[in-house]
Order: sequence, then structure tokens, then C-alpha cells
Amino acid sequence: MKLYLIRHGETDWNKVRRLQGQSDIPLNDFGRKLAMETAPALRDVPFDLAITSPLLRAKETAELVLAGRNVPMREEPRLMELAFGEYEGLICKGEQCNITDPDFHYFHDAPDKYVPPRGGESFYDLQRRLKSFLEELFADPALQDATILISTHGGVMCMLFTLFKGRPLAEMWGHGVHKNCGVSLVEVKDGEPKVIFENRTFYSENVEDW
Repeated sequence: MKLYLIRHGETDWNKVRRLQGQSDIPLNDFGRKLAMETAPALRDVPFDLAITSPLLRAKETAELVLAGRNVPMREEPRLMELAFGEYEGLICKGEQCNITDPDFHYFHDAPDKYVPPRGGESFYDLQRRLKSFLEELFADPALQDATILISTHGGVMCMLFTLFKGRPLAEMWGHGVHKNCGVSLVEVKDGEPKVIFENRTFYSENVEDW
């Protein structure tokens, strides 16, 4: 099994560091451009299936990358971004940050200690649902030789690679959030994932880290 994982293209909320979570924010024009410029780099990859978060920004990214190709696409709710509950739409970084909770810094600094706001998920919640998704995917006998595009979100990508690499939850952020339309390749054999490359971009624009 080969998994090509892509973080969605840019949105207007990305630009100002708003927490999107499970708010259904679409790509902006620049985000669509990033996806369309990524598509040629993956044109010769023989995808058998695309699995995408049901949120618009991830679905549209997959659709643009696969435009003109007859690749079946499946929505997977477990690939949705971490839910931020009442914090969704708030700015989480920089001078405009409007989250007043003094313990919110744990979100960035110590995800294992992060306590979600009302209606939100913890990183343990995210880890559980992604682990369930991967176990089911890796065990599917029909997909053992498949090449699959997975389109999802920044926090989800970090957690997936935490699981792939066996990192502790406290180190979930690793080297940071993947860039918009950053592509990674993971090969899975006998249920064991091996990272081939991570967070590779195929466009020339300067995209800031999250």
C-alpha cells in the first residue's frame, strides 16, 4: 500500500491564523492555485482511490489534484481536523491573538497537557480516531496493493506522522505543521508504515508556516 498524503490548500482563515477546526471553510483562490500547481507532480501516480476529510477545503484540494482523472473518492469523517468547539474562528497566534485562556499555550507547547474548550476535542481524542482509521485501512485486504491519496488537515497530518513514527503525544508537532498542499509518501507493508518523504511542495510560491 502506498499513501500519498496532502494537506489542503490555503484558506482565508489560514492567512490570519484563525482556528478552523471543523468549521467548513473553503479554499481561497491562492489555495486553489497551490492545488492546481501540485497536480502535475502527481499526474503519473496511478491512484486507485482518494480518501478525504468531508470538509470543503480538503475535498476541493483532492478534486483539483485529481482533476480529469477517474479516481473514486471516499469521504472519511475521522480525517476531519481537531474540533476546537467555542474557540473556532478565534486567532491563535501573533499580535491579534484573541484567546484569553492562559493555559492555551499547551496547545502549541505540550499537546499532551492541552485541555480543550467546551465542544472541542483533546489531542487524545484525535489520536484515538486516527488510530482507528489507520488500523482499519491497513487491515483492508482489498487495499493492500493500492495507491491512495489522502487529503486532510494540518493537525491531522501531524498526528498521523506521530503514529507513523511512534512519537509520544508530547512531541506531536514534530518539525511543525506541513505547508498547504505539502505532499508526503508513506509505504505500508504487513501493517507497518515507512515514511519515504514528508512535506514536499511542488510550487514556487512562498507559503508561510502555520
